[in-house]
Amino acid sequence: MGRGSVMAAFKEIRNTAGDFVINRIAAAGVVGAGGGGFPTAFKLKTGRRVRTVIVNGAECEPLLKVDQELMARYPAELLAALAAVVEATGADLGVVALKEKYKEARAAMEAVIGSYPGLKLHLLPDVYPMGDEHLLTYNVTGQTIPPGGLPLDAGAVVINVETLYNIRRALEGLPVTHKYVSVTGAVRRPITVKVPVGTPVEVLLELAGGPYAEGYLLVEGGPCMGKVTGPDAPVSKTTKGLIVLPLDHPLAAVYQRDLNRGLKLALSVCCQCRQCTDFCPRHLLGHPLEPHRIMRAVTYGLADVALPQALLCSECGLCDLYACPFNLSPRQVNRRIKAELREKGFRPGGWAGSQPLPLRDGRRVPTGRLVERLGLKEYAASPVAFQGGEVNVSRVRLALKQGAGVAARPLVGVGARVERGDLVARTDGGLGADLHASIGGVVRSVEGEIVIEGGGD
Repeated sequence: MGRGSVMAAFKEIRNTAGDFVINRIAAAGVVGAGGGGFPTAFKLKTGRRVRTVIVNGAECEPLLKVDQELMARYPAELLAALAAVVEATGADLGVVALKEKYKEARAAMEAVIGSYPGLKLHLLPDVYPMGDEHLLTYNVTGQTIPPGGLPLDAGAVVINVETLYNIRRALEGLPVTHKYVSVTGAVRRPITVKVPVGTPVEVLLELAGGPYAEGYLLVEGGPCMGKVTGPDAPVSKTTKGLIVLPLDHPLAAVYQRDLNRGLKLALSVCCQCRQCTDFCPRHLLGHPLEPHRIMRAVTYGLADVALPQALLCSECGLCDLYACPFNLSPRQVNRRIKAELREKGFRPGGWAGSQPLPLRDGRRVPTGRLVERLGLKEYAASPVAFQGGEVNVSRVRLALKQGAGVAARPLVGVGARVERGDLVARTDGGLGADLHASIGGVVRSVEGEIVIEGGGD
């Protein structure tokens, strides 16, 4: 899709209601391309005043390259789509926020952004986790989001670069069928590649030349906030990266921690040094989140008022990956507390607004220092090749729930023949995203997921 066709779509949008854009996005099944996968149409149809649309190009997780590649290769298309979103939401400004070190992406954007009035670039420092919505919104707008709040509370909407790429396609009526994924770590040929949603992880490993470690752990996402996965797992609309870690790598041990053992260790060795709190990015923004107090309350069985603070944790991992001198995991504890509070239907009272702490700038963690601490320097130094074109696969597994909200309801039955892009599952208007066939073929199963095999009768 060239710039001319995108601008033609944009002209059509300018002559119609903002709902035109949002309806196209909903029909295409667009969700946040990383993180929780919140349905984009719901995010944009806010009913509240939006002043700034922020494109999150920080790609703050080490080793990942997807957003950098898209910005470098499709700047005009992305900016035209951003202009359409600004128009649809009635925002005053559209901002592409990317790290200053992304030289190629920055140059590509700067070369064309002058053609799009109302849009600008914002350069970010290379610190982790700059892609967190709270940190990003404050850095771009100077406004803090209240603890437990959303960017909308600061007059902003934040969307990911690949999400914007999918919006660009949605404006031409093209649904989300493919996903860009960086495959890196202990692989022979680190790559960023475009594959159909539902592609098995083992196919990604093959495309990257396979692991060079005999025993390895697979992490879906980035090395800091990812989750352990397996070779049979399918790529989803939110899969951003696949990291291969040798089993003897220290980060592999972090991903295999046992919470109960960790709590026993905490009871024995946690000295309340406060480093987990002092480096917590949300705490430094002024949020009432003090991980050291939560650890004390849990390990000693105290009914401490600090426990609900766990709901404010972004699970960035700085507390356990970087700050704690004993390798304890406040993040893991917070995750367990959040799950239990939500299971009990706990609703916290409103937290007071916040102001960043005076020492915040001096306690931000440079990404390079984090990479070195995590033992990822070798992988970070390896170039990640961009593989153009698309990969053909013969079988995909499409989870009916591809992000936040409810699972989609299958519209096809076993034996039905589908073409790529066909609507195969719908959410019937609830919070969620419709699902489309990512390859052509025959439906083999609809139980919990839709399995499509290509080349069937």
